[in-house]
Amino acid sequence: MNVTVVISAIAGLSWLAVIALLVFTVLRASRQRPVKSLVTGLIVALLLAVILNTVSAGLVFIQPQERGVVISAIQEGVRPEALQPGLNWVVPYFENVITYPISRQTYTMSIAAEEGQIAGDDSVEARTSDGQVVRIDASIIFAIDPDKVVDVHIKWQDQYVNNLVRPQARGVIRDAVSQFGIEEVYSTKRMELVEQMNTAMADTLEEGGLILVDFVLRNITFSEEYAASVEQKQIAEQQAQQAAFVVEQRKQEAQQAREVAQGEADSAVFRAEGQAEAVVIQAEADAEARVIQARAEAEARILQATAEAQALELIAVVINQNPDLLKYRYIEELTPNIEVMLLPSDNPFLFPLPELQNIGQPGATTTPGE
Repeated sequence: MNVTVVISAIAGLSWLAVIALLVFTVLRASRQRPVKSLVTGLIVALLLAVILNTVSAGLVFIQPQERGVVISAIQEGVRPEALQPGLNWVVPYFENVITYPISRQTYTMSIAAEEGQIAGDDSVEARTSDGQVVRIDASIIFAIDPDKVVDVHIKWQDQYVNNLVRPQARGVIRDAVSQFGIEEVYSTKRMELVEQMNTAMADTLEEGGLILVDFVLRNITFSEEYAASVEQKQIAEQQAQQAAFVVEQRKQEAQQAREVAQGEADSAVFRAEGQAEAVVIQAEADAEARVIQARAEAEARILQATAEAQALELIAVVINQNPDLLKYRYIEELTPNIEVMLLPSDNPFLFPLPELQNIGQPGATTTPGE
């Protein structure tokens, strides 16, 4: 609880007590009753009330978010140092204290009637370097420099918002906007514009004893004619972007079709190469099989010829050893149905051989010597 508030309350009650004792004393005196003790109490109460009010007038409690400027009748009008947070003492009845907030404050200038500190349209009208008119909505977040509270009081008193922040902000905004073209203001160089305003505003407020916390460019409003042209330009740009998108889409579709066709062609080439390679492999296999077969047949013929030659050699050897064997084999190979026997060429007769007809037939017999 603030001690000064308690003391002030007690001081006020003490005056009530003085008034009550005074009235009671007057009433008793009017009735011819003794009032000596009441007068003594009245004097004591009066002295106590004066002391309490004097103490109340001399004690000042400064909140943490405040600083106090002491207006003094004995120190050249104002103390050079501001009162710091806590309980402070000033000369009663010769000095009084004016408190200033050092916490952040916001001043807003807006085209909307309900948003700014001033009712109605309080936006800043400015003209760009190419002659276009724009209206700027802005907020200035600032605070009083705790070390310069006395200077602020001397320069501006409690009018630092109306006499410093507002006019300087409007001037800074107009000066900054005048250095940029209309398109730069709302697009390409907007951040540069804000930075320039921020720097200029910070320097201006610092000279006045304030600290700029932030400069917020809230909105930029154009004239109706330029807004219409910007809208048309945006529509045209959107249409151009849409057309470019369609073209790009068509390019992608064509590229996709080319890739599909290339893939199919590559696949066909791969298949053809595979088939050709398979044919080659099959032909090589067939040729190799034919070669192997031909070799086998040749080897078989060679072996057969060799066997036949060996057989002939054996036959020749046997014939040489048995000259009549050839005749025997010849006669053996003759058909058993032959009924004629050839005689030597000098014999003109042919004789039937009935004996030979019975040879080899069932039941036929031969006698020795026949």
